[in-house]
Amino acid sequence: MKQLAGAMAAVMLLTSVVVAEDGTKAKAITFKVDPAKSTLKWNGKKVTGEHYGTINLKEGSFTLDGAKLIGGSFVADMTSLTVQDVTDKDMNGKLAGHLKSDDFFSVESHPTAKFVVTKATPKSAGQYDVTGDLTIKGITKPATFPVTVKTTANGAEATGTIVVDRSKYDMKFRSKSFFDANTLGDKLIYDDFTIDVKLVASK
Repeated sequence: MKQLAGAMAAVMLLTSVVVAEDGTKAKAITFKVDPAKSTLKWNGKKVTGEHYGTINLKEGSFTLDGAKLIGGSFVADMTSLTVQDVTDKDMNGKLAGHLKSDDFFSVESHPTAKFVVTKATPKSAGQYDVTGDLTIKGITKPATFPVTVKTTANGAEATGTIVVDRSKYDMKFRSKSFFDANTLGDKLIYDDFTIDVKLVASK
């Protein structure tokens, strides 16, 4: 069912029809994201500090009417999650493994995460408030974040930062949403974490 929904969404993006200023109809252009040139960087904070790292992009696309963003989606490969701030090899492996466990992203059961644009509201030239469905651990919730789109001679680039409330995605470990923050003390891990998204695409 999810595959069918994804296929239908892709067809809708590829065949989007927009109306130009002169009243004529023209097909929008869908840009395919290059995973090798695109980046997803995560950052999570706790009372005593923070951790950060990367997640590989599996696939993605976004659709433009001229320079105007009208749709898009991307899929993250959660099995590729890395930690960049911990230099000790053993500690790094333990933290990465914990983040992939059921305490956090449940990577074995949910190897991918996905964001699908449902609305892009222009703010100024190349600037948008983008709303969409963010799916993590098989749970889908709406998310809105600012996005900047730049067109180039060969394609386009979209960047933005998503603030994610992990408690909405059943990530309970040391969360104040599930436990007494005073009891957790300096072991508290904040519910919000960020994902810096950079999508580099060609026509």
